[in-house]
Amino acid sequence: MSSSSHLIVGLGNPGAEYEKTRHNVGFMIADAIAEKYKCVLWKKKFKSLITSADNFLLLKPQTYMNLSGEAVGEAMRFHKLIPEQVIVFHDDLDLQPGQVKIKQGGGAGGHNGLKSIDAHIGPSYWRVRIGIGHPGMKGDVVADYVLENFAKADKKWLESLLGVLADKIDLMLKGKTAEYLKHITSHMKPVLNPSAED
Repeated sequence: MSSSSHLIVGLGNPGAEYEKTRHNVGFMIADAIAEKYKCVLWKKKFKSLITSADNFLLLKPQTYMNLSGEAVGEAMRFHKLIPEQVIVFHDDLDLQPGQVKIKQGGGAGGHNGLKSIDAHIGPSYWRVRIGIGHPGMKGDVVADYVLENFAKADKKWLESLLGVLADKIDLMLKGKTAEYLKHITSHMKPVLNPSAED
């Protein structure tokens, strides 16, 4: 087995034009985790940019979203990991902006990155779903929406969320998924609902 206990994947599209888009929130989280763990050296391997800390590998596929599974599959097999050791961070249209849900397995929910990963390693990996909201319409409007930059109004919750996801990732790596989600939710509650009373 690999000396790394997990493969953490942030989904997104390569290139400066996509850097601040909603679809690239997975890349943003990967960068935040890399910063927290001082993983400064990204290497080009497995059709990805990859770096590592003591007990995990961090991957940003460079294949474009629709082919993410090629990169994830190559890295997972090379390091002799199993799908249950893979954690994928990705945007989710069906969740409110800043809302987070975590699950193992399940469907792709129309997300092309997840569809590709399912095709290459099966569905039993972990998904950390990051809400980006929904434009309220279907078709091309949705495609345009996910490839737009985050709105200025999103900046506060986004920065706060990236921070707590990175700071507490060790809980997820230790299998304390419920505790990880609880930390995230309690941290984000006052940010997302500043006027709400307990």
